[in-house]
Amino acid sequence: MLPELLLEPLVRAALLEDLGRGGDVTASLMRADETLEARFVAREGGVLAGLQAAQLACRLVDPALEFTPLLPEGAALQPGTVLARIRGTASSVLTAERTALNFMTHLSGVATLTRAFVDAVASARTPEGQPVRIAATRKTLPGLRVVQKAAVVAAGGMPHRYGLDDAVLIKDNHIAVCGSVAEALRRARAAAGHMRVVEVEVDSLAQLDEALPERPHVVLLDNFTLEDLRTAVARTAALGAGRPLLEASGGVNLGTVAAIAATGVDVISVGALTHSVRALDIGLDAGG
Repeated sequence: MLPELLLEPLVRAALLEDLGRGGDVTASLMRADETLEARFVAREGGVLAGLQAAQLACRLVDPALEFTPLLPEGAALQPGTVLARIRGTASSVLTAERTALNFMTHLSGVATLTRAFVDAVASARTPEGQPVRIAATRKTLPGLRVVQKAAVVAAGGMPHRYGLDDAVLIKDNHIAVCGSVAEALRRARAAAGHMRVVEVEVDSLAQLDEALPERPHVVLLDNFTLEDLRTAVARTAALGAGRPLLEASGGVNLGTVAAIAATGVDVISVGALTHSVRALDIGLDAGG
């Protein structure tokens, strides 16, 4: 569950966008005493996310609405699965409907794709026998990062960085400014406190060899071939306890992720989990 303090500004902004300057003018079709009981229903299989945001949207529209979740975030869905029930004044239910569905359909799409990646690497292990993990990136829709990453976590993935203030991540352009991988890492170590994780992106085994003596916490292997990933895993494992974690990125999709995981990297980051996901089909049906 996300803290409501983080969630409410997103949901309130979505409602304000929908209500505009004059509110729901179609609501005038309904009398104040008319009520509606309805069900949120999955039209296709997938993984549930966004229920908390949907419930909050309904409450912000009308605190008297009765929203009853029937499943937890991360639950597997089949066509026809009832996710939640809602009851209250008909005008309030229908005013909240689209915003609630927008959060659920998009975030369930994120969770569904994440679960597919997580399942694809389920049998892969690192040299120490730990599961290979799937992580999201900062390639999120503006304003929705916290809920998109919550959907990733609900489906068994990891969030990676939430923002630039989470950890030091030295990328190619940082290296270009500093002059070398080693110099960039030395500067990062000097500036970061003992609680700050330092990760460096490398695009070759030569850069990996330059990075390892500087002992970064994580090395991001960008667009490595499978052969080079296996070599990188072996070289890093030889360092023993306290070795840097290895993160693979680039060219990752459902057709390639299992082979990447089989090399033994610790983490595979996938931008597609949040930047190009398809919404899951969920609808609101009248009736209990």
